[in-house]
Amino acid sequence: MGGFNSFVKLFIPKDRVFYSLFEDVAANLVEMGKVLVELVNSTDPAVRKDKTHLIERLEHKNDDFTHRIFVELGQNFITPFDREDIHHLAATLDDVADYIHGSAKRLDLYKVVEINESVRKLADLIHQGTLELHKAIPELRSMSNMRNITDACVKINSLENHADDIYDMAIADLFEKEANNAGELLKMRELYQALEIATDKCEDCANVIESIIIKYA
Repeated sequence: MGGFNSFVKLFIPKDRVFYSLFEDVAANLVEMGKVLVELVNSTDPAVRKDKTHLIERLEHKNDDFTHRIFVELGQNFITPFDREDIHHLAATLDDVADYIHGSAKRLDLYKVVEINESVRKLADLIHQGTLELHKAIPELRSMSNMRNITDACVKINSLENHADDIYDMAIADLFEKEANNAGELLKMRELYQALEIATDKCEDCANVIESIIIKYA
């Protein structure tokens, strides 16, 4: 009997590792969103460079967490919810990190000197989205506070809609002001797109979380 209990203990805790890893990812995304806001609100080129490098390091850290989730998924046949849902949630969270990093990298590579209000607003919405993910993901452990999860997902959807509006206005303003400056138009459009897609990816995460709670709540 003792041998059987030891065998069971090998597996029971293993499914819990997914919760911890997802929570680590969520905390890392909050930090990435926070640093992005700090970056776009700084006028000091040296500070901006430091923030860009920090976001890059945090993105690599996120890649490590995602890799560990996929390794655990391949090694364990006991999972807290469907393997497809675990894979999809990990991938969409990783997408958020990629687009935060991509936004910061574009600011640096394109040498954007004057960071306008649209960029700052989009960065703030990204940060707010990561904060809501950070609220929702720990609740997956017990699913006892469903209202907290659904409220966070609804807020993320609202943030994404707001980001769409800001993006549309920023693009319209860009074409009006830079119609004769193709280089400026292209680089700013790519920056706006990367920022807006980061909010889309937060919404994708919320959609995956909602599908999980529908199945298991």
